[in-house]
Amino acid sequence: MRIAIGIEYDGTAYNGWQRQRTGLGVQECLEQALGEVADEPVAVTCAGRTDTGVHATGQVAHFDTAAGRSVRGWLLGANTNLPEDICVTWVKPVDDDFHARFSATARRYRYRILNRLVRSALYRHRAWWVYQALDHRRMHDAAQALLGEHDFSAFRAAGCQASNAVREVTDISVVRDGDWVVLDVTANAFLQHMVRNIAGTLVAIGSGEEDVAWAERVLDGRDRTRAAMAAPPHGLTLVQVFYPDTFGIPVPFELGQ
Repeated sequence: MRIAIGIEYDGTAYNGWQRQRTGLGVQECLEQALGEVADEPVAVTCAGRTDTGVHATGQVAHFDTAAGRSVRGWLLGANTNLPEDICVTWVKPVDDDFHARFSATARRYRYRILNRLVRSALYRHRAWWVYQALDHRRMHDAAQALLGEHDFSAFRAAGCQASNAVREVTDISVVRDGDWVVLDVTANAFLQHMVRNIAGTLVAIGSGEEDVAWAERVLDGRDRTRAAMAAPPHGLTLVQVFYPDTFGIPVPFELGQ
């Protein structure tokens, strides 16, 4: 039987999603918790690996098991065995042709910036504090140059192992809500550090350090060294993974700020 699950986690304490030789990954905690419920080893495959310090409200994964448990049993049993900063939000039996990664049609990430003079005690692990005034309208206008299918080499990590850098961004926006500046990006797939590099470049534009057209010039240059520094990981959250309606995958419970 194949089971799909939704996962929410605070990535502060983890070396990213993936099981690690050294350090602790979210995957390891999840597999141990599900294994306790199944009374057998469980291997989990996720929709998109997140890096150290990155969070998720809408991560999706699947696993195969011979254990007969109810949806309620999987949900409550897994959460009983998980640390407080990881939670399974839903459980759904799926057909064997469902794959958390390869069946996904798009992913949505959100990057949060706290833009005020003083830092936050409560959001220090959940947002990038930028004290310089940011013009979110300039950031939004600059971001529109990234819409569509492009070679995003300028926004990939030096160690990115993707075979090519072509990705399609279907939606990108920057909005302000009081002291919060929020970047939302939806694409068919992402390169390593892609959203963080985009966020860093847009902040340079929002602060007036660079002009609005700079984002397009960086994109066209396909040279990572021409872009701004990567934004820190703790402002980034995977908020949704999209699938064909035929799979019946639930929409994440929480998409708000």
